[in-house]
Amino acid sequence: MPIVLLAIVGAIIIVALASYAGFLLIKMKKQKQLIEIQQQRAIEKRNANIFENVNTLCMAGIHEQCDLSEIVIRVYCIMDYVQGDQRIDFALDYPAIYELYDVVKDMARGEDRQKLAKQDRMKQNLARQKAEARLTDQIIAELSSLKERIAPLNNQIPIKMM
Repeated sequence: MPIVLLAIVGAIIIVALASYAGFLLIKMKKQKQLIEIQQQRAIEKRNANIFENVNTLCMAGIHEQCDLSEIVIRVYCIMDYVQGDQRIDFALDYPAIYELYDVVKDMARGEDRQKLAKQDRMKQNLARQKAEARLTDQIIAELSSLKERIAPLNNQIPIKMM
């Protein structure tokens, strides 16, 4: 009789521990799902912020408020931080932007530019200006296209004027 009683108590303990382990497993699975949802929302929020900045840069480039080479560098570098399915392959989708970026990416900027010899600065200016002159129309068209492409990806609340 005591063996049967011990077996029943042991079975109850085993069932209780198995139930508790199952409960913890379900709770852990829900927690992982919540973490994934939070990470996805954080990525979407970050991407929306990036797209807002790129939209502003595209507008500045379209309205020629800044050098195209500076716009191209900033847009290309900022868009490199986009995560998920919304990443853009500039070499494939926006070849003129990529071509100008490829020309100017290794050129000295800021203080490094000031340290260059005058002749080297002039060579870089000439190369940049030639590329900008040749690609200006294409880049402005591509900036307009990029602006329209990222507009629906920007999760900001649209404001309609009445």
